[in-house]
Amino acid sequence: MFLGLSPLIIIFIVVAISAVKVINEYERAVVLILGRFFSVSGPGITIVVPGIMQMFRVSLRTVVFDVPSQDVITKDNISVKVNAVIYFRVMDPKQAILQVENYLFATSQLAQTTLRSILGQVELDDLLTNREKINTDLQKILDIHAEPWGIKVSNVEVKNVDLPQEMQRAIAKQAEAERERRAKIIHAEGEMQAAVKLADAAAALGKSPGSMQLRYLQTLVEIAAENNSTTIFPVPVDLLELFFKKKSES
Repeated sequence: MFLGLSPLIIIFIVVAISAVKVINEYERAVVLILGRFFSVSGPGITIVVPGIMQMFRVSLRTVVFDVPSQDVITKDNISVKVNAVIYFRVMDPKQAILQVENYLFATSQLAQTTLRSILGQVELDDLLTNREKINTDLQKILDIHAEPWGIKVSNVEVKNVDLPQEMQRAIAKQAEAERERRAKIIHAEGEMQAAVKLADAAAALGKSPGSMQLRYLQTLVEIAAENNSTTIFPVPVDLLELFFKKKSES
């Protein structure tokens, strides 16, 4: 194909072909000329002259970074292992290239150190129950520190909190004791309510002497319906009252 062409023309064609760069829709190209910032270009075709110009591709898509498990000592001196996931994206490609050597590595290291620092200031109970607030605090701190790099941290989620076996058993005992306490309180409240209702019923029955006799007969009907073979001998209530009065006088 290149037969009959001079070497200079061949070199020119090869350099021209290699100078053409295609930037995808989700990318931007940071171009330097002789070491100085020139422009941010893309998407589409960008001309980069070899030896004179440099191009750095920067993805604008959201990056999902899994923070490795970190050893954290909480405020109440409990050692736990915590891992998290952060979502961030490059908002300013120029800053991401010029202000930090490797923005991906820098963001990951920042996430790890911030995770240990923030979780070391909270107690274990807060870490287990107030997860949403901790996630919000982590996101705000990471976003503030990564903003000079042209990076926006959109979300942070603490995924797993691994507790030592001894602490898991202690928490289980605490939860069991709490459930027993609630059960006893509910039972005591039920007894209290039943006593109040029984007192109200006794007061209502005491106001009408015939109501006690009717209640007595209703109880006999219920017993006879459940145990048909039982022989019932009804005893008048007035007779029992006379018996107790004579016993008290003696």
